[in-house]
Amino acid sequence: MTRMPSSLTRRAALTGAAGLGFTVEFLGTRAFADSDKASAKRRLVAVICRGGLDGLSLSPPVGDPDYAALRGPIAIPRFGEAGGALPLDRTFGLHPALVQVRALAMKGQARIAPAIATPDRERSHFEAQDVLESGANVVYSASSGWLNRALEAMGPPGKVKAMSVGPTAPLILRGRIEAASWSPGGEAQTDHRLPAILHDLYANDPLLGPALASGLTTQAMAKVATADANMAASGASMSDPAPAPLAQGLAQARKVGATLAGFITQPDGAQVAAVSIDNFDTHANQGAAEGQLANRLAYVDAFLDGLASGLGPTWRDTVVVMATEFGRTARVNGTKGTDHGTASTALLLGGALRPGGIVGDWPTLRQASLFENRDTAPTLDMRGLFKGVLRDHMGVDRGPGDRAGLSNASPARAEDGLAALVGTRSIPVRRPAS
Repeated sequence: MTRMPSSLTRRAALTGAAGLGFTVEFLGTRAFADSDKASAKRRLVAVICRGGLDGLSLSPPVGDPDYAALRGPIAIPRFGEAGGALPLDRTFGLHPALVQVRALAMKGQARIAPAIATPDRERSHFEAQDVLESGANVVYSASSGWLNRALEAMGPPGKVKAMSVGPTAPLILRGRIEAASWSPGGEAQTDHRLPAILHDLYANDPLLGPALASGLTTQAMAKVATADANMAASGASMSDPAPAPLAQGLAQARKVGATLAGFITQPDGAQVAAVSIDNFDTHANQGAAEGQLANRLAYVDAFLDGLASGLGPTWRDTVVVMATEFGRTARVNGTKGTDHGTASTALLLGGALRPGGIVGDWPTLRQASLFENRDTAPTLDMRGLFKGVLRDHMGVDRGPGDRAGLSNASPARAEDGLAALVGTRSIPVRRPAS
């Protein structure tokens, strides 16, 4: 093992996410150790790629001598070849679909953690996603998400605004702190009198009244954010011919990213957001530089581009962490795909990210190094990455629970120096291979 440098919908049914009584000592109770003015500027976006994203394609280690043989027909070609990886350093590149992510990496605003995993080893989607989002050691042992518990540590309820993007609120943001929710799509046509009727009906209800008010606020913010995103996209769409389905999907992904940026940059907008992206379960016909997975990664690239562009000056105060529940097998299977694996690759982006090399250790793909003779071996606990971002970027203080990472057992060391605002350790920048 070598160490390398480092219908637009408000999903607020009138009962918000109530705290279910589960508490985990994972961070101190004091957050934002520096000034409130500085802390109020920081933004954190967590992106969950559901289905088990293949880290060896997201960021292919084309410089590892065992990579090409293990991957066979789904191997991403080497740097400089047709359909080749976009270089990060002598070993690692990015999938050729991740053009905008690579541009951010060249500015020191994107890094990879290439051998990362949760504590779960069962390779079940539901169980692995539960552990990923709860931050616990054991499946189904927590009823709240680590990001919601982090919000508790950041101050009194309402101090830090949070929201999720998707049809349902993910576990990562469920807990005692209320979070808004927005689902991309077309706005439902309803009687314009309905909000006023509901407001009068629930005005004195201690639970439903505030929930309704929050929902109406989110809906109003969505109209502003969507209008801004539409305006930004109108120049290209007015003169272009009708796009192909893939182009339409990429345009929609970019618009979702830009709309989320609009939520974040509005007065009293969200400081913390969680996004879910589906369909990374590539058991068959995964593809290499082109194909099924390439299309999904192009969608991710467009979303992140829309988010970064839409945030404008706020991007310099933002960190995005993108993770998946598990990786996929190192070897290609008989149907030109990959099966459920162990370690994958996490992606860190943002103007507040501290420039540097890979995060964690690379175990190599030698036969003797594979986990259970089939998977990329994990060298970094996912909770350590999350905890490092929370501490270095969001300013969540060390405390009695620091030894426990995001759980109440099996310590997960926080990865240091990930963000530029608070982190203190200098990490050398690794240049791409020439």
